[in-house]
Amino acid sequence: MTERIDVEFTADGDVTLRGWLYLPDAKGPRPAITMAHGYGGNREMGLDRYARRFADAGFVVLVHDHRSFGASDGEPRNDVDPWRQIADWRRAISFLEARPEVDADRIGVWGTSFAGGHAMVLGATEVRVKCVVSQVPTISGFEQWQRKVPPERIAAFELAHADDERAQAAGGEPRYQTSIGDDPADPALFSSPDALRFYRDLVPAGHWNNTVTMRSNRASRMYEPGAWIARVAPKPLMMIVETGETVVPADIQLAAFERALSPKELVLLPGGHFDAYNVHFDESSGAALSWFRTHLDPAATATATASATATGS
Repeated sequence: MTERIDVEFTADGDVTLRGWLYLPDAKGPRPAITMAHGYGGNREMGLDRYARRFADAGFVVLVHDHRSFGASDGEPRNDVDPWRQIADWRRAISFLEARPEVDADRIGVWGTSFAGGHAMVLGATEVRVKCVVSQVPTISGFEQWQRKVPPERIAAFELAHADDERAQAAGGEPRYQTSIGDDPADPALFSSPDALRFYRDLVPAGHWNNTVTMRSNRASRMYEPGAWIARVAPKPLMMIVETGETVVPADIQLAAFERALSPKELVLLPGGHFDAYNVHFDESSGAALSWFRTHLDPAATATATASATATGS
């Protein structure tokens, strides 16, 4: 039976990051998977189900909250800095590989949404990562911003960011914006039906502050993880794409996948961005598990295949 324990480790700047470590009921050292949540979220938002599925299959799994989100420390709260998150994720890998239950030569990375972009960057730049799964990933902050912000709102958007910068320069606190919602009087970053369903069905009450700093939008608009995708090879890369995307349009993701080099695999699911976590959980988690088994735990894959052949299934 899988055991889940609370863990913490220190990132640069003496910031404590917190997460869950899943220990499978299997003899070690075992292959491992490190996971993180997307933009404005935390580990409570659907990641436990994925981690448990991977751990039940024999993987040690670490899921951490990015700094300033969830249970992790960091100020100001709910502040997104993609390159800081990537640097912190490297520290998570250091924590994971030092565990006696882990085979440090068999570590994979799983990221979703904004962290799906991080997973590609880590795959391209972190020698300790041996296999990558990138689910509904951010590809180009600029392209996504162009698609999302109507032309008539661009000037107001830019002025709001300039005002926020002036306020901080004068000693004020960063301003905040709602993450998910459908109130026209309070425009949210995400207002699609699948986003609202995700918030209603998967987020435990009291486990999420539904805001991000306004300056997070500027940081995400300048983030271009898709530029790294061709450098992931020769590490195996799986991308899981929802074809009805509105957050990261599917054509942007598919164009990035074409730039990736082999070994690679594309999984297409017929839904919106947030449907991967719930509506298509079985498909998205199953595909990722198969990829990790093939590339991190081939002996287990061979055993399972032999067993299925022997039983005629």
